[in-house]
Amino acid sequence: MSERGEETGFEMAIVVPKRKEKEGYGGCNDCVDFLVRELEKAGLIVERVVGVPAEFIKLAAPIETLGRAAAELQMKKLTYIGMELQFEWDQVAAFVRQPDGSLFSWCERFNLFHYLIYGIVNKTDSELMLKFDGEEFQVERNESVLRRMEAEGFVKEVFPLHDEVKRKQLLRNWAFNYLDFTWQPIDEIYSYFGTKIATYFSFLGMYTRWLFFPAAFGLAMQLIDFGPLQLFVLPAFFIFIISWAVFFFQFWKRKNSALLARWGINYTLSEYKAIGTEMSSFTRMDTDVEKKFDIYKMIEKSKLQRDEWLGLLLRIRNNVIVVLAIICLQLPFELAYAHLYEITETEVLRYVLTAGYLFAIQYYTRIGGKLSVTLIKYENNQGEESSAASLVYKVFGLYFMQSYIGLFYHALLHRNFSTLRQVLIQRLIVSQVLENLIENSIPYLKYSYKKYKAVHKKKHERGSSVGKPVRLSTRVEKEYLKPSYAASIGEELDDGLFDDFLELALQFGMIMMFACAFPLIFCFAALNNVTEIRTDALKLLVMLRRPVPRAAATIGAWLNIFQFLIVMAICTNCILLVCLYDQEGKWRIEPGLAAILIMEHVLLLIKFGFSHFVPEEPAWVRANRVRNVAQARDVCSKQLLKSISSLDRKWD
Repeated sequence: MSERGEETGFEMAIVVPKRKEKEGYGGCNDCVDFLVRELEKAGLIVERVVGVPAEFIKLAAPIETLGRAAAELQMKKLTYIGMELQFEWDQVAAFVRQPDGSLFSWCERFNLFHYLIYGIVNKTDSELMLKFDGEEFQVERNESVLRRMEAEGFVKEVFPLHDEVKRKQLLRNWAFNYLDFTWQPIDEIYSYFGTKIATYFSFLGMYTRWLFFPAAFGLAMQLIDFGPLQLFVLPAFFIFIISWAVFFFQFWKRKNSALLARWGINYTLSEYKAIGTEMSSFTRMDTDVEKKFDIYKMIEKSKLQRDEWLGLLLRIRNNVIVVLAIICLQLPFELAYAHLYEITETEVLRYVLTAGYLFAIQYYTRIGGKLSVTLIKYENNQGEESSAASLVYKVFGLYFMQSYIGLFYHALLHRNFSTLRQVLIQRLIVSQVLENLIENSIPYLKYSYKKYKAVHKKKHERGSSVGKPVRLSTRVEKEYLKPSYAASIGEELDDGLFDDFLELALQFGMIMMFACAFPLIFCFAALNNVTEIRTDALKLLVMLRRPVPRAAATIGAWLNIFQFLIVMAICTNCILLVCLYDQEGKWRIEPGLAAILIMEHVLLLIKFGFSHFVPEEPAWVRANRVRNVAQARDVCSKQLLKSISSLDRKWD
């Protein structure tokens, strides 16, 4: 426990390869001993563990160490007046704390750990000679010791550790809390995993709660015989689910903004900081510098415009490549599967065919994902988030064709709604069960294989000598063998949330676009998501390493995909209603068809019009933002007046 009341747990680990036993450990120039001494000098708490697969250096940081590192790094943090200012350890009381009372978020602590451990450099006036396992290497002046050890292969990995106290608390209050179906300790999740993962679970919980309303409506339609009113109940259900989806996403935006306000993320008044920077630089410029600056701005503007249009053309080219690959390669494969499913007579063979298809399509989509990652590298995307969004759009196109073309085939070409309902049930059951099985079994199998390999190697080194059995006795070596939270494709650009959001988006499209054909589908989705909350929690807390934090504060490109699926749902369900009510199979403009077309236009109006009736941020968030903007304006105005006054005195 640190002086200011914050618990200090081991949160980072450095992995060092096992050395030969005959060489021993230690020595005046041993690089590991040198690194440990420097880490302790930097204020970190260090514990060395010799495990079966490797040697580990566990690191913890008192709050004072992190605070002084944040000041050295000139980290910007939110203050109680709503402005982000440079952190000062002596003025720590002025900075907003996290919901759990800690000073720094997990993302900030992770960055500070990296700053501290990679900031250990050779401060001598000459090259530093170090040794590891009998091999010598040198570290140049002002070179990072840890990076040099990584380049030489003497450090295998640096990864975050689970905090056992907080992890067990989350297991008890979250993963094993089956009685509260959708409740989650979002603030604790945010403090432990960071903004992006907390935002995902907040979205998943809200989405699941809202699913109970259409699930109840669909269950009532399944159990109650409405008689002659049945023709009116189905359109009413259609209008209800579209309105439900529109309002859900509007209220999600409100909740997202409220979460960010509570976490102190959406108060970054960068525009005022930019104004202050520009005005202060303006007061320091003379006439000649201003002219040069104007010329530089013109050149920079031309370059930015050129890069903007070049990036747009590159994205269009890459999107065309992906679309052609979908049409020429994936579409025939999907239609062939749909046709085989149609002509297959027994249900058992259909389930086997569906399972085989889902296994086979995984390889195709992974190849498409790898191709998308390669194409994105040649785009002029601005930052990692822009690249990740481009990857999301491209890969979702592959999965969109994979998930829905067979359903369109049964619904539109053959107009076989009995088969369509069976396919929907099988897709939900097989795909969801298969996805959950893969999500939880693959990490366990990877861990078991790595564990067996490490233990077998240790036994082989011992030979036939009798001794204690080889076991993984420490938590850090077990975590080292666990797989990381990574996406199945595009690990360079996104983490495992890519797969989790993709699963939600595909489910949302399936239940929305074919709702009129099978209203009970919402019940299956709600039950699946209740289970998904707990399985995803167990996956993150037990099966995988602690994820590296990411700063994304919204669901990003996935929101646009969900909005696109709502528009698609309006179109497809209108077509389904036409097919259901046109018993003779003839496309005739009748009053019923005209009513459906009118309903389609009304729903599109609801989609694009009702969103303006629900504000995207709550009133208290907007009021706080306005107050903080006014305070920031006052501060910037005072700084500007001081700059102008000092400039006038200089000219006099």
